[in-house]
Amino acid sequence: MARCSVPASYGLDPEEIHGCDDQFGGPNARFHSASSTPDEKKKPPDDDDANVDALIADLESEDGQMVAEVESLNEPGGAPTMPNELLQTNPKYGLTDSEVLARGKRYGWNQMKEEKENLFLKFLSYFVGPIQFVMEAAAVLAAGMRDWVDFGVICGLLLLNATVGFFQEFQAGSIVDELKKTLALKAVAIRNGKLVDISASEVVPGDILHGTIVPADGRILSDDALLQVDQSSITGESLAVDKHKGDTCFASSAVKRGEARLVISATGDNTFVGRAAALVNAASSGTGHFTEVLNGIGTVLLILVVMTLLVVWVSSFYRSNGIVSILQFTLAITIIGVPVGLPAVVTTTMAVGAAYLAKKQAIVQNLSAIESLAGVEILCSDKTGTLTKNKLSLAEPYTVAGVVPDDLMLTACLAASRKKKGLDAIDRAFLKSLSDYPRAKSELTQHRVLEFHPFDPVSKKVSAVVLSPEDERIVCVKGAPLFVLNAVEEDHPIPEEIKEAYKIKVAELAGRGFRSLGVARKRGEGEWEILGIMPCSDPPRHDTAKTINEAKTLGLSIKMLTGDAVGIARETCRQLGLGANMYNAERLGLGGGGTMPGSEVYDFVEAADGFAEVFPQHKYNVVEILQQRGYLVAMTGDGVNDAPSLKRADTGIAVEGSSDAARSAADIVFLAPGLSAIIDALKTSRQIFHRMYAYVIYRIALSLHLEIFLGLWVAIMNESLNLQLVVFIAIFADIATLAIAYDNAPYSKTPVKWNLPNLWGMSIVLGVILAAGTWIALSTMIAGGEDGGIVQNFGSRDEVLFLEIALTENWLIFITRANGPFWSSLPSWQLTAAILVVDLLATFFCLFGWFVGGQTSVVAIVRVWIYSFGVFCVLGGVYYLLQGSKGFDNIMHGKSPRRDAKQRALEDFGRTIPFYRPSVY
Repeated sequence: MARCSVPASYGLDPEEIHGCDDQFGGPNARFHSASSTPDEKKKPPDDDDANVDALIADLESEDGQMVAEVESLNEPGGAPTMPNELLQTNPKYGLTDSEVLARGKRYGWNQMKEEKENLFLKFLSYFVGPIQFVMEAAAVLAAGMRDWVDFGVICGLLLLNATVGFFQEFQAGSIVDELKKTLALKAVAIRNGKLVDISASEVVPGDILHGTIVPADGRILSDDALLQVDQSSITGESLAVDKHKGDTCFASSAVKRGEARLVISATGDNTFVGRAAALVNAASSGTGHFTEVLNGIGTVLLILVVMTLLVVWVSSFYRSNGIVSILQFTLAITIIGVPVGLPAVVTTTMAVGAAYLAKKQAIVQNLSAIESLAGVEILCSDKTGTLTKNKLSLAEPYTVAGVVPDDLMLTACLAASRKKKGLDAIDRAFLKSLSDYPRAKSELTQHRVLEFHPFDPVSKKVSAVVLSPEDERIVCVKGAPLFVLNAVEEDHPIPEEIKEAYKIKVAELAGRGFRSLGVARKRGEGEWEILGIMPCSDPPRHDTAKTINEAKTLGLSIKMLTGDAVGIARETCRQLGLGANMYNAERLGLGGGGTMPGSEVYDFVEAADGFAEVFPQHKYNVVEILQQRGYLVAMTGDGVNDAPSLKRADTGIAVEGSSDAARSAADIVFLAPGLSAIIDALKTSRQIFHRMYAYVIYRIALSLHLEIFLGLWVAIMNESLNLQLVVFIAIFADIATLAIAYDNAPYSKTPVKWNLPNLWGMSIVLGVILAAGTWIALSTMIAGGEDGGIVQNFGSRDEVLFLEIALTENWLIFITRANGPFWSSLPSWQLTAAILVVDLLATFFCLFGWFVGGQTSVVAIVRVWIYSFGVFCVLGGVYYLLQGSKGFDNIMHGKSPRRDAKQRALEDFGRTIPFYRPSVY
């Protein structure tokens, strides 16, 4: 057990202090006192200094990313305001036991509320829905009739749907649990004048804390505090953030350097992390979009089944049919009327798509997100690591007259740390860029560092005293440009033209969003020399601009949401061609609309190209506003602060290097950096959507086909197809089309959505044509006698009808899968093989009389194939005409078939602006 070092300012005897765990130790990683900070400012070289040549080589070879953007993490609104008197704790004595108990009871302990979901009830919920209810009713009917084959098949499909859905959701994990994992388990607090180890859950507002991991939100008290705090568990970004007196340290962040006293201002659900969890829970409610679509389709089909059954029951009642016969009719129409395999096939299609995306380093945690991503119209993207390289790089330096860039670079690198461990992003960037300045690189190792002074928040500078090869003492300084300029000017007057040019350059670089560093030096007893300015930035990724142009061609609008300053955001947008409408997020206000009245904020958000200096609540509000305007929105993020907006978005995307909480909240997790991976996933999702859309049209048409045909056959002739053959038709249709998940599908050039009126219209037309084809075959056989009809010596009527139904239905998928004529797009070999195998099985059923008895001649089989192909050609021609008919689409949407030309021209113009409505299938 390591002893905790305690400053004398605490007025405590170290022997009276309880021991603490090593994870809270370390003289350079505490927030209990700032007394040691001055000692750190003067550091002569020691044995820990890295060999400069080795350090530079290591930095040049590594591919480590260093973040240039740091999210603004000031406390967003929504948390209860803590009375100021509660934070006025004596820093030497801390809270008393009675104060701790009283505050814990009143304001709550440092724990997040936990709502456990019953997993068994969650599993049972997958058996609820229109299609599931019909399947369950059919299973009961089959069991009552002792039809165990049908009973087993239906129950198997039900279990498959429930198991796959439950597993996918369970696998994603609990987001709130991931948020809770980021919190510290232990804390070290000053209580009753002693430093004691306590559980992190026992921390209360007003506690004075000490340690490395911050267990709750708190404010820094020390006047001369300079902490470097790692907030990667919150923001997902690796650059440590400087914190001074009055700044807030958030729960789960870690202190990397410096010491200070911290007073706790918020605990449990009132912390930054706690409020993020609350927003996640609020965003988690509601039914998914894809589930609503399937439930809607299932409900309509259920109504049609009930209507068909009413006709069958009424006709059977007047014919005095037996109850067994009526139940057989009911089971047959129930099985074929509602596509019992629809959830299984759609789930399989998305699961196969998810496996394909996994090969492209995109892990799908919520299968329905694939469908949502296909329809996304707006992508709200963060900047760092997605649009930019996530690396701090140096731009072209500005040097004053008479100074060469190598001198500026050498001086800046001399005023840098030589320790790789703890090397800050700016020093890392300078040292890695030395390869572009060979003279500076060679001379750097010839200088010996006598003193090194880390960044001083008062003077805004880093400085070092070095000894040149000629034994000349040189003071090197780099820091905030104007502070460096003022320091030089205090030493001696600077020519006006040099000073004005310098200030103009500072203003220009600031306007373009660069972080700039002024560089100066003093040789021996000479005067201070201002050398110039080195601009730093996080440059865009090499493929980002091209990817954004491609996104625009795909109908995707990108809005950048960043915690960086407006100037930096605008410069990034300018380089990437994103647009100039970049605003400070404070105009939105934390409540969502700032001071803007009515719908003005909605127009403002819709027209903006992005927002800078955002809080987590801003991201959440932007997503919510766009959704309320009817857009499907995707959101990228990587930190705890992004979890609520990731969950709120239609598709939440956790980018490479995200925190556990962000990954858990997201629908899709990307393991590859950059925007191009997201665009690739977008294309793939649209291909998967096309497969699902084609299958749904196909499957609804099949249900309508048999409902119409069997309903009329029962009502008119009091006959029906053999029940076992009906079951095999349903099974064959679903087994054959499972291979649709592997089909060669095109992707749409615009966002896609479910055009349900058009989908139902196409399905009804196809179903009627299929029913007419089967009815013609039946009618001609009945009218032509034993050897008449469309075939001669047709054998068993049920088997011939079974073969005709199986062939025309199976081939229909080749029509619905194509955008255009069915021959314009070749199907995959998997789909072709599956259809062929099922067709051969159906042919053998008919040829050998399986399950029914009575063989059929080969000639009759051939004639059925030829007749079925004729029906297939009619279906293909009608589908092609309807597919490209705007008049048909208007009719299905309740509009006039002939649209006004002026209206059409206006809508076509709308497609040239960023915010047009997506195309629908």
